[in-house]
Amino acid sequence: MDIFTVTPVPIRWSLGVDDLVSYTARQLRFFSTECDGIDASRLMPYIKDTLSRVERCFQNIRRKYYFDGQNTLFNHLHGDHYAIYLYYLSNTVYRSGRDEGLAQQIFLLNKMLHGADIFYAIHMPDVFLLIHPVGTVLGNATYGNYFVAYQNCGIGSLEDGRYPVFEGENVLFARSAVLGNCHIGRNVVIGANSFILNSDVPDDSTVVGAYPHHRILPSAQRVIERMFR
Repeated sequence: MDIFTVTPVPIRWSLGVDDLVSYTARQLRFFSTECDGIDASRLMPYIKDTLSRVERCFQNIRRKYYFDGQNTLFNHLHGDHYAIYLYYLSNTVYRSGRDEGLAQQIFLLNKMLHGADIFYAIHMPDVFLLIHPVGTVLGNATYGNYFVAYQNCGIGSLEDGRYPVFEGENVLFARSAVLGNCHIGRNVVIGANSFILNSDVPDDSTVVGAYPHHRILPSAQRVIERMFR
């Protein structure tokens, strides 16, 4: 399944564009003395692309608070929604090559508000989902579409600098970690409290337990069916 194999539905924003940009700019000014000069005009050049990315992502999510039966929903007061928005905003600014200092400040704002460490230069996919992302660190891995991370998850490298590769349709449940040279196949679930290191996982699998005693079991249901439309 690829993105937009379902018909996109309208998105209902909790704030208009001007109000959302002003809201974010006020937060940046409040949380950092280095952001005294940030106002809505500094964010506005990046907001169209950011909201387009948010819309594309949310239209594929099949969960409460993201879809009301008719509309895709974005609520700036929903922490998971806002954390995804701030990642896309920071990354959009970074990709422009014009204002990396601003990208860094937005990344830090996301970290302060939600406890989510998703660096602005990391390439997250077009469709991904954060669920209660407090304490989650997503390192410089390769992420496929339909990626999900719950709270206190960790993805990173060892001293050799090699990061995991996620093929897509992957879920990391709470307090799980994937470190080092790992190739995670499509439709793979990393169970709560599980940990793998320098290990490959084939398609259609569930990982339980901690390396080197983890087990790989067959998955009973597809990630897309559980989480996405």
